[in-house]
Amino acid sequence: MIVGYARVSSTGQDHQTQIDRLKESGCEKVYSEKLSGLDRDRPELQKALEFVREGDVLIITKLDRLARSASHLHQIVDGLTAKGVGFKVLDDSGIDTTTRSGKLLFGILASFAEFETALRRERQLDGIAKAKAEGKTGGRPALITAEIKAQIAAMKNGGASVRKIAAEVGFSKSAVQKVIEEAR
Repeated sequence: MIVGYARVSSTGQDHQTQIDRLKESGCEKVYSEKLSGLDRDRPELQKALEFVREGDVLIITKLDRLARSASHLHQIVDGLTAKGVGFKVLDDSGIDTTTRSGKLLFGILASFAEFETALRRERQLDGIAKAKAEGKTGGRPALITAEIKAQIAAMKNGGASVRKIAAEVGFSKSAVQKVIEEAR
């Protein structure tokens, strides 16, 4: 039996294209999910790995759909090999673990995938550090301005309750309490 596995990293992405390609390649059963490749706890992948039997072939569209580290890829493929299950990648037709050259190519490409992930992470951290150095912070802008903080402080010093202050400035009691605690 030919079994497919499709994965995208986030709920905002769509894996239908992967599913269609897997079905076109002859997959009789396709497992799919929306989780990060870095997440080893992927229920649909587990179901696919438990489902396949000797003589079956597990197919994915791209190597990075299965895992993001070479060690995890090798762990999965070693488990498939031990069960007598083949492994193929549609976009890298040379990866076919039922052949010697396919196994070699798999090892090389798995290492490249891990290297690329490390580079991407390094560039991301460099970008974050640069943004911080330029005074840019992530997230949405603070809604409680310096003027509102001053108003909160003045009202608190005047004896107003947190509830009354919150109603007056238009923020939650917890937001007002946080401003008061920061001022201490």
